[in-house]
Amino acid sequence: MEVRLASPITFDSIVDGPGIRAVVWFQGCPHHCAGCHNPETWAVEGGNITTTEQVVNTIARNPLQSGVTLSGGDPLQQPEACLAIIKGLKAIKNYSIWLYTGYTIEQLQEENNDVINEILQNIDALVDGPFVLAEKSLDLPFRGSRNQRIITLE
Repeated sequence: MEVRLASPITFDSIVDGPGIRAVVWFQGCPHHCAGCHNPETWAVEGGNITTTEQVVNTIARNPLQSGVTLSGGDPLQQPEACLAIIKGLKAIKNYSIWLYTGYTIEQLQEENNDVINEILQNIDALVDGPFVLAEKSLDLPFRGSRNQRIITLE
């Protein structure tokens, strides 16, 4: 399945969740948060197309990663590809999978979308809510503004 990524996968991240993580940067974001540190990921036609299989295989070749973070952009703009990556990763190794989204968990649950629900059932943590510049804090672990929550879904 095709997926549009904003940039190559980042390895050895220690700021996008606990442990040493790979980060997959999805292209496309409808939130356009003021102060966003990745505005180049907003355009849905930006980035580069690859396959979900290539993403999974690239991550699997790096044995040092204890977890994978799905970020962007907003991974939920490409929910089917996001789910394919999650399932592919879980089939290989019990990675800790975190997902960052500008939607709140309440918005996602209210939508009651089967693909989104399956994503939520297969990730370990959701960092939800848009980045709010007025709520920005450099003291928060793994998130940029006070309104954002780390929701454990295990």
